[in-house]
Amino acid sequence: MRGVWRYMPVYYYKCMLIPLLTFTKISIISKPQESRISLIICRTMPTVATFLGLAISGAAMASGAALGAYNVDPNSISVSGLSSGGFMSAQLGVAYSDTFKVGFGVFAGGPYDCARGQSYTTCMYNQNPSITTPVANMKSWSGNKINPVSNLQSRKIYMWTGTADTTVGPNVMSQLKTQLANFASAANVSYITTSGAAHTFPTDFDAAGDNSCSSSVSPYISNCQCDGAGAVLQWMYGPLNARNPGTLSGSIVSFSQTGEYGASGMDTTGYLYVPRACQPGSSTVCKLHVALHGCKQSYSMIGSKFVSNTGYNMWADTNDIIILYPQAVADNTMHTIWTGMPLPNPNGCWDWVGWYGANADQVGGVQMAAIVNQVARVVSGYGAGSSSSTTAATPTTTTGSITTTTTTTATVTTTAVAPLYGQCGGIGWTGPTACATGVCTAYSPYYAQCLLIV
Repeated sequence: MRGVWRYMPVYYYKCMLIPLLTFTKISIISKPQESRISLIICRTMPTVATFLGLAISGAAMASGAALGAYNVDPNSISVSGLSSGGFMSAQLGVAYSDTFKVGFGVFAGGPYDCARGQSYTTCMYNQNPSITTPVANMKSWSGNKINPVSNLQSRKIYMWTGTADTTVGPNVMSQLKTQLANFASAANVSYITTSGAAHTFPTDFDAAGDNSCSSSVSPYISNCQCDGAGAVLQWMYGPLNARNPGTLSGSIVSFSQTGEYGASGMDTTGYLYVPRACQPGSSTVCKLHVALHGCKQSYSMIGSKFVSNTGYNMWADTNDIIILYPQAVADNTMHTIWTGMPLPNPNGCWDWVGWYGANADQVGGVQMAAIVNQVARVVSGYGAGSSSSTTAATPTTTTGSITTTTTTTATVTTTAVAPLYGQCGGIGWTGPTACATGVCTAYSPYYAQCLLIV
């Protein structure tokens, strides 16, 4: 199995795997050389990653209460995150694979469902957590408590780790890679290791307040000569236009993370970066990427640094990608986590240990449901302004699966039922139109979703 993962038709370049026609060994490069034009931070973190800040260089800041609707293709949605945000990204990518149809990226995170049957500390500190029960749970929950795991065959998956990360660590990330090898297609998976990088979000440019690549301190963003944001976005969507390293065309928009867009452990305000081409009413069909901060990285803790210093917006600005930045918040209340242990959440981490429910990593888990509701609202403007459309980047279904068996995209039949929060209708939709749970609710003529009506 290791040989399949180590040898793939790729070229290693700037935190990225670029497909080639020949097989090349993926090597660990210390500080990969990359031009300063690319931007993203690859860094280490001490406990769980830091996040957000909202004063993007060159981007206007707009305030507002209601989350808006945009002309976003619902087939173009992806997610990535650092540390606890990396764990949450994997949870969303697995449990809500019907929503995140492009794929997901994990920076310095760990296996899906890792902390349910073992101490959460086993999933940190460069240990080797067991994935036996998590893999079994994925299989038994498939199509019920989580979306069908067969979806993962056609999802793009990007993973990054640093060799000097002692907070989560490469051993934990390696277990995530092994776990996903049971479900994903090898040609759709990129696994990158950066020598000397600590627990941090990797970039290839210097920003005020950031740290050295070998340092894992706030804001947990570092110039590792590795464009993390560019790498994950290009893995998700294929070749992109060069990023904008100067004044950005778009704006940062704040929105209320309350009601259906909020949950326990989440702040009351979230943020979007909206390129000029994607403003409400635009005829340009845009894409959506969700970027999740880590522990100690929320806007309430580090201001705008996660939003402004990670580099996502530079790529988004020139490629018609809206970036959604949900926000977690510190919670000093003791909650009983999956293992029965009482534990507070003072660092504002995303829930990967069961703070807010036994179903925290399943469909209906309160934080994941809130994020999915945010996504559904953003894409509800699809088709507005013009009938013209842009073809969304679609994940590759390959013949070189991890198990070496040939895989193809399964045809969705209309006799099936859509899971809670799954798509159930819209112009051009050929999948299920009935809901296993909830009511099929139309957001626009192009998109309907199974929702609980309260």
